[in-house]
Amino acid sequence: MKHSLQLRLSQHLTLTPQLQQSIRLLQLSTLELNQELERILQENPLLERDDGIGEQPAAPPAETATRTSDPVPATEAPAADAAPDEAESVEFGTVDDAPPAGYRDEPEDGEYPQLAADAPTLRAHLLAQLSLTNLSEHDRRLVTLLIDSLDDDGHLTQSLEELLAILPPELEVELEELQIALKHLQNFEPVGVGARSLSECLALQLTALPQDVPHRNEAIETVRNHLEVLAARDFSRLKKLLHCDEETLRAVQKLITSLNPRPGRNFSSEETRYVVPDVIVKKVKGVWVAALNPEAMPRLRVNRLYADILQRNRNACSQQLASQLQEAKWLIKNVQQRFDTILRVAQAIVDRQRHFFEHGAVAMRPLVLREIAEVLDLHESTVSRVTTQKFMHTARGIYELKYFFGSHVTTEAGGAASSTAIRALIKQLVMAENTRKPLSDGQISEILAQQGIMVARRTVAKYRETLQILPVNLRKAL
Repeated sequence: MKHSLQLRLSQHLTLTPQLQQSIRLLQLSTLELNQELERILQENPLLERDDGIGEQPAAPPAETATRTSDPVPATEAPAADAAPDEAESVEFGTVDDAPPAGYRDEPEDGEYPQLAADAPTLRAHLLAQLSLTNLSEHDRRLVTLLIDSLDDDGHLTQSLEELLAILPPELEVELEELQIALKHLQNFEPVGVGARSLSECLALQLTALPQDVPHRNEAIETVRNHLEVLAARDFSRLKKLLHCDEETLRAVQKLITSLNPRPGRNFSSEETRYVVPDVIVKKVKGVWVAALNPEAMPRLRVNRLYADILQRNRNACSQQLASQLQEAKWLIKNVQQRFDTILRVAQAIVDRQRHFFEHGAVAMRPLVLREIAEVLDLHESTVSRVTTQKFMHTARGIYELKYFFGSHVTTEAGGAASSTAIRALIKQLVMAENTRKPLSDGQISEILAQQGIMVARRTVAKYRETLQILPVNLRKAL
């Protein structure tokens, strides 16, 4: 076999580091972007936040920072051969009235602000009650075991037999002892804690009510023996089982629905996450206009002091700083490019969905990513990244940009209706229905057909489920 050398020419697409960073920043949410910027700020001394206060001494005129205000096309990466001595900055939003760097607002007379204490967990709340009881050390340990077995809702998901099986045999714990420990736990606050089922949880809460509460006994009978019948809203059968009239059954249902099926949820440590809109839409001189939210935009700049030192000392030791300066410039441009692209896409959406801003979801028109991509000369994947986890604040609420896109359904007149508009119509019909005779999916389909929108029953069912609307039998009320 003869060996030989051959030269071949081929073309292939290479993503430069700055273009990779641009794509990554574009797909991050506002929260993720801030987390990423904090990480980079810790690693790169050439990059800093521009809070507008405590400005460093300006460099000589020839070295003055320039403001990157020209938008960078989405498909174009920042130039890699930019001079390292050009200190650049980008300014977003308004200047915050923050103290200069290094300044500490010390409280006078040694007084420090009081911080709110963390809310107690369900476990801590129950253990505190346990410490006030006169139980023996053995019984306290068994109750503690049950407390540690509760889920976030305060329910005991394991049976006592299963808990007994995992205990060491040398402890010689009997099932009856666990049952007694469970009774002690179920006497704690919140009422209903330690229940092994929804039925037991509701029954514990009803039993704790005063005996003179109207229809208390009928409610206990219902949750203990007929809860599935009540859940199925089979009111005719339930009236026969309880031997009561419709008015009594309505009172029993009201009493049961006033209970808390998840007594431990109030002690949950889940953190509330707030949405910061990237774009704000307002009506200006009769035209809906999108604008970037200053609160969502970071303000970054190149550290002028380090840039000045780098320019005056061009030696081998400054190569790392030169590289970090270039990375800082790339990041500043990519961040600005991110928000420029978000604004362009948001304005294009607003222009095509102006009827939504005027009349609501029922006026939403069909829209696909490809339509926006063609108008803005962007790739469809870019539009997809821009509209994911980016939010728009409107007079009708805060919506993810994805919300304004939807498939179309053919109308009788040959036009098209947005799936979002159809879901809004279904929601309106359900909200206005007679709860004693709720509309079935087939009836909703017929009503939409009368309005010229041809939607099959199974499509109505799919849209209803996405709206988290119960089926017809579960929407029936007394």
